[in-house]
Amino acid sequence: MADYPHPSSPGRSANMRANRRADTKPELALRRALHTLGYRYRKDYRLVLDGGAKVRPDIAFTARRVAVFVDGCFWHACPQHGRNPAVNDWYWSPKLARNVQRDRAADEALAAAGWQVVRVWEHESLEDAMAAVIAAVGARPSRPAAAPGAALGASRSAETG
Repeated sequence: MADYPHPSSPGRSANMRANRRADTKPELALRRALHTLGYRYRKDYRLVLDGGAKVRPDIAFTARRVAVFVDGCFWHACPQHGRNPAVNDWYWSPKLARNVQRDRAADEALAAAGWQVVRVWEHESLEDAMAAVIAAVGARPSRPAAAPGAALGASRSAETG
């Protein structure tokens, strides 16, 4: 069994427990903005790729085969903002290095399966993140216009008579 460090304080322990795997604030903001523009996607969608690799992108556009990851600066060792913790370095340094290795392995597995990968950092502006996703996904598909009088329930009244 792994040797885990003792928390440095009850406050730090509560802080670490509050970290979420999915539905982080930057991820929610990006999803909300994309949905407002009419993009539809799967969230936290588990993909089992050829060779048995399992990947769970934060946002997946399945029809266009685009996987979007919103990476936290601490957890994914951002070159601009990531830093090694001062406490329990013996535990955190290898853990963060494994996270980065897992990210690269997921990128390679997705690319080999024909998926395009978009990674955005939590510190990037919402506009920049949206631009990266939209560039990969492409323009939002336009839906065919409904025929006049084809509102929901319009055909029912004619059928029931």
